[in-house]
Amino acid sequence: MFAAATTNSLLLEVCILLGATLILVPLGKRFGIATVLGYLLTGLLLGPSGLHVVNNPNHLLHFSEFGVVLLLFLIGLELQPSRLWALRQLIFVMGGLQMAVTGAVLMALVHVVFGLAWAKSFVIGFGLALSSTAFVLQLLTERRQLSTTHGQQAFTILLFQDIAVIPLLAALPFLSGVQEQQHYDWEYFAKVISIFAGLVFASRYVVRPFFKFVANSQATELLTAVALFIVLGVSLLMDYIGLSMALGAFLTGVLLADSAYRHEIESSIEPFKGLLLGLFFISVGMLTDVKLIVAKPLLIIGAALGLIAVKFAVLSVLARALGNRWDNSLRLGVTLAQGGEFAFVLFSVARGQHLLNHKQQSTLDLIVTVSMALTPLAFWLWGRVGEAYFAKRAPARDYDTIPDHAHPVVLVGFGRMGQIIGRVLRMHNIEFTAIEKSANQVDFVRKFGNSVFYGDPRNPDTLRAAGLGKARLFILAIGDIEHSVTVADYVVRTYPEVTILARAINRQHYYRLREVGVKYIWRETYLSALDMSRESLEVLGFSKEFARKSVRMFRDYDDELIEQQQAIYDDEAKLIESAQSATAELESLFESDLNEAKALMTQKDD
Repeated sequence: MFAAATTNSLLLEVCILLGATLILVPLGKRFGIATVLGYLLTGLLLGPSGLHVVNNPNHLLHFSEFGVVLLLFLIGLELQPSRLWALRQLIFVMGGLQMAVTGAVLMALVHVVFGLAWAKSFVIGFGLALSSTAFVLQLLTERRQLSTTHGQQAFTILLFQDIAVIPLLAALPFLSGVQEQQHYDWEYFAKVISIFAGLVFASRYVVRPFFKFVANSQATELLTAVALFIVLGVSLLMDYIGLSMALGAFLTGVLLADSAYRHEIESSIEPFKGLLLGLFFISVGMLTDVKLIVAKPLLIIGAALGLIAVKFAVLSVLARALGNRWDNSLRLGVTLAQGGEFAFVLFSVARGQHLLNHKQQSTLDLIVTVSMALTPLAFWLWGRVGEAYFAKRAPARDYDTIPDHAHPVVLVGFGRMGQIIGRVLRMHNIEFTAIEKSANQVDFVRKFGNSVFYGDPRNPDTLRAAGLGKARLFILAIGDIEHSVTVADYVVRTYPEVTILARAINRQHYYRLREVGVKYIWRETYLSALDMSRESLEVLGFSKEFARKSVRMFRDYDDELIEQQQAIYDDEAKLIESAQSATAELESLFESDLNEAKALMTQKDD
């Protein structure tokens, strides 16, 4: 009876948590709050410090710690040896120095300022040296900065931090003195080595063939069961020999990283990882003592600001010392200045090992949470102040001086489409003048021997200098719709004798180009979609003649439809009505054509 009541209570709590998460996390993201912070705030709201919905979050925390185990397994699964080798310098030099220097500085500060023992200072210093993978990657992706210099460096440092968590977790029992309860003799180390060797052997000669066997059975749910069984089995084995379960999960992931079934394993584990990890962060939020921030707001907020300042300074100086420009160095410092979600994991395990008490863990969790909450603000401040400062100091790049050419073709926009057109023209020895507004794109294509000028095609002087008045053909391959329409409008009015071929990103772009007088327009993905449609019909068993005829019919009809819709393209209601009517008519034509084809086939058979 008691067990049933306990089970019902746990189910009720989990149900309430899931319901609250479904409401609060999307709501938070709508206001720019990252998912991890949303989970933490959900825990704060529903835990003992908030609405008191869950009275004892400890049992939920122990259950959700498997989310951390699965997360580390997936991290290991991503670390293919070839990928590690390609990024070895950035990962192990920059990432290693960041962890070592930042961790050492923070450890020394904690020891000197708060007078804590070196073991506790080590855990706190290196725990706070970790940054938030979830926060940083989300912010960089939202701002399209992941492919920039500081974005790539931040990614590699985060990758090293993910790896560094493993030895940090493994070191906690030794720092706490728990290992003294066991007898570590040669027999024990022989057992550990044997188990690791067995894992390497099993991953190659047992697990992979077994995955193949399960995959051939076409029972996809068994792949999930096998993946969970392997992760939990190895984790329990590590726990049995006194090592971290997370270490076992991580090593298992690394050993399976080159497996042909890596993606299937990853996709089957991912939902469990996300759910359990979300519960873990909710549990951390519940265990966080909000009374501390009310009682000691200066300590918590001051420590969070101090953490951001120290990490910002160390990272910026380190990046500069490794050869980065000051602007990129400071960007990297802003990006990685906050505490990370793995700090919660580390401090939680450290509390279990009696390295930290409840009050210390709650204080540290609050400091990390506040630093994470301040990260979007730090990004905003950098954009308003830092970027503006360096933009003023940076020498403005002048547009190229275009020689007085008399080439027959002027090509504006030298991205994906423009480069292909340029290669075809060059193949036939047709001279052209290419103009590109993106300085980065100009520098990139010049590396491959392409002759392209940096300039703004919206400037009439640029087009005049490019020899548009003497050209026969103007090719407009700009990806920006507004810029494209502006340039097209000017060229149609000023150089009416020049033939214009234009690229349209979508149907609306097409309508606007037609509106300003452009006659020859190519929709970006239209022809490739038609070609793929034709091939699809052939693969499905239709004859080549029927497939070609169907696609040609669709193209003719769509060309006619786009002419009809030109006058109403800005009236959504009429446009929808027209499209629905056209679709019904086209389906009727296709059906009639298909019946005719079947009749011809029947006559042939007779």
